[in-house]
Amino acid sequence: MNRWAFWLRRLVAGAVALVALSLLIFGATELLPGDAVSAVAGPTATEEERAAVRERLGLDRDAATRYLEWAGGALRGDLGTGYLGARPVTEVVGARLPHSLLLAALALAVTVPVAVVAGLAAGMRAGGPVDHAVSAGTLLVAGLPEFVLATLLLWALAAGPGLLPQVSMVPLGGSPLDAPEILVLPVATLAVSGIAVATRLIRARTADIAATPYIEAARLRGVTGPRLALRHVLPNALGPAVQALGMVTGALVGGAVVVETVFGYPGIGRELQEAVAYRDVPLVQGIALVLCAIALAVLLLTDLLARALDPRSGGAR
Repeated sequence: MNRWAFWLRRLVAGAVALVALSLLIFGATELLPGDAVSAVAGPTATEEERAAVRERLGLDRDAATRYLEWAGGALRGDLGTGYLGARPVTEVVGARLPHSLLLAALALAVTVPVAVVAGLAAGMRAGGPVDHAVSAGTLLVAGLPEFVLATLLLWALAAGPGLLPQVSMVPLGGSPLDAPEILVLPVATLAVSGIAVATRLIRARTADIAATPYIEAARLRGVTGPRLALRHVLPNALGPAVQALGMVTGALVGGAVVVETVFGYPGIGRELQEAVAYRDVPLVQGIALVLCAIALAVLLLTDLLARALDPRSGGAR
């Protein structure tokens, strides 16, 4: 398939997926428990006051009309205004999203080298002691929910010995980088989860490649150890490894919702959790759509990069 045709198909598929996700997000927020009108008007509001609030928020119109208005505004970069505090959703996202992206970037910087080395080491000797140790360890960690892992790290490094702060409070008027110690626990939680998943994916691909006649022939020629892994296995595993890391990156952005809540980190995930709790529908919709768009963009970019690096596609020549 022509490279440009492949990219065009991926872009169209990504756009269709985003539209489908926007419909799911809008439909899901329609089913949220509670009543947004009550949250805004207050529990003591009269029926007349509730009706006025419903009209002001546009909730007196049918769902299809409200979806089209919301989707059209999103295309223009306008995600609406939150119910509580009348905060523009775009401004909230712009203020909080960089904090979450910082967490994801730092976690990815730790995840990539560790997962590649561990995955190669395990896959090159599938069935050996290193493979068994890596597979067992990553399976155990991958099976732990992120809030459990975060709680364990919090107990081991903060609540008990007091080596790190238990709450990731950003200095007033500053950024997380002004107090780097508050980043350690959230980044560690995301990185450990990411390493477990990425290592297993890379290990599986490495084991498949290591069993091919091409690699066996290289071994017969006396090529072994790091030279075999780096010169013969890694180039063929690079494309799938990039795709695996792309999946992990998307998971890191989504996982920030849980991690930020546990550690009180002021990112987009914590903002989403609070918006759900207060039934702030426009804020929930806007944040969820942005997170989905980021995840889709990462998957699309890594898919294209993986194809370019795949020797069979001719993109790496």
